Amino acid sequence: MASESPRANLKPNLRPLALHVPEPKFRPGDAVDFAEVDIPAAGAARRPDTAETPRDFADLAYSMVRVLDEDGRAVGPWDPKLSPDTLRRMLRNMALTRAFDERMFRAQRQGKTSFYMKSLGEEAVSIGAAAALAADDMVFPSYRQQGVLIARGCPLGDMMNQIYSNEGDKLQGKQLPIMYSERRFSFFSISGNLTTQYPQAVGWAMASASKGDTRIAATWCGEGSTAEGDFHSALTFATVYRAPVIFNVVNNQWAISSFSGFAGAEATTFAARAIGYGVAGLRVDGNDALAVYAATEWAAERARTNQGPTLIEHFTYRAEGHSTSDDPTQYRSAGEPTAWPLGDPVVRLKNHLIALGEWDEECHAAQDLELAEMVKAAQKEAEKNGILGHGLHQPLDTLFDGVFEEMPWHLREQQAQMLAEEEASGRPWARKK
Repeated sequence: MASESPRANLKPNLRPLALHVPEPKFRPGDAVDFAEVDIPAAGAARRPDTAETPRDFADLAYSMVRVLDEDGRAVGPWDPKLSPDTLRRMLRNMALTRAFDERMFRAQRQGKTSFYMKSLGEEAVSIGAAAALAADDMVFPSYRQQGVLIARGCPLGDMMNQIYSNEGDKLQGKQLPIMYSERRFSFFSISGNLTTQYPQAVGWAMASASKGDTRIAATWCGEGSTAEGDFHSALTFATVYRAPVIFNVVNNQWAISSFSGFAGAEATTFAARAIGYGVAGLRVDGNDALAVYAATEWAAERARTNQGPTLIEHFTYRAEGHSTSDDPTQYRSAGEPTAWPLGDPVVRLKNHLIALGEWDEECHAAQDLELAEMVKAAQKEAEKNGILGHGLHQPLDTLFDGVFEEMPWHLREQQAQMLAEEEASGRPWARKK
C-alpha cells in the first residue's frame, strides 16, 4: 500500500502552518537604517527602591536605563553623580582596554599568538561594572571582559604572557589565549564553553551567603548564550535561594555569525527573561558608562541586602568580528558599526567630562598617546618570554602541574619516567626551571 502523503492531514478550511526563521535586517551590501530601534530619552526610566519586589518594576525590563543625553549631560534619577576623578579613571580604563585590544589584535595578525577577541564598542560594559563593584567581589566573566581585569589593576604584561602562552604564563600554556584566570583580582577562569560561568557564579554566591560573607558575585554572557540550558538552570537556583549574584547579558546583536533573533530578540528583550523567574530585570544602554555603573551599583545593593539576584541586559553593539577567526563582512552590512544609534562609549564619556569642564580634546589625545606607549612597552617586555612558534616555552613536566590537588600515584610514576627519559636524552626542557 502506498505511504500516506505528508500533506494528507491538511484541513481544507485552514491555511498550512509556516515556520518562522529569523533573518537579520541587514546583510552584506545593504544600506543600514536603525530607525526602528527604540531608544528612549536619557533620564526617562524610573529608579525603584532596591527593596522593591521585581514584579513592581517589570517595565524596566522593556524600557532602557540611560543617563547620558545627546549633549553629554548626565540626567535623570539613575545619574550616579560620580566625581570627576572617578569619571576620568573610568575613561582612562576604557581607553586603555581599547589600546590593549588593538595591540594584541595586531600581534595575532603578525603570527605572535593564535587567537584574540576584542571588546571594541563594549568597553563600558566591563569598566562601568568594575567601577561599581567592590574590588573583592567575585567575577565570572565571558571572553570579552578583559576590561574588568584592567580596571582592577592586573599588570598588562601578565595578561600578555597568557595570550602568548610563553615562559611567563602563570597558567603554563594550559588555557587558550585570553582565557585569563586571576585569583589576585577575584577573576574566575574564563571558559570557552558558553555560559558555564553562570551556574558557577550562582554556586559561589550561594556559598558566600551560607558562610555569612559580604562578597557578591557577578557574571557575564552574550545574548546568544541565553539560549543555553546553563543560563536557565542558573536563574532557577538564583531565584530559589536568593543568591547574591548579578547576571549580565551583553546584547551586542551578534552571537558569532548568527544575529540576536536566533536567541529570541525578535519576541522580547533579554532583560524580560528575568520576569518569569521572579528576578529583578533591567535593560540598560550598554554604551553609556554611567548607566552601566548605576545599574550595577543598584543591583549590588540588592544583592548585599539579601534582596536576591538581578539580570542586566546591556544593549550594545559588537563593532568588530567575534574573534580574529571571524570575518563579519560575510554576514552583516559593513555600515552597521558606524550607524549604531548609541554611539561610541569612549567618545560619550569623554564628551561628558568635556561638558563638565573637567577634560578637553588635547588631554584626551595626550592620554591616548601615553596609553599606546604603555601597552607597547608592556608588549616588548612580555615578548622577551617568547611568542607563538618560537620553541617550547614550558618545561614538559609542567604538564602534570595544576591538574590535581594531590597527584595520583600513576601520574607521579609517569612524570618520573618522563623526567628520566628526558634526562638520558639530554633534552633540557623536561627539567623544572
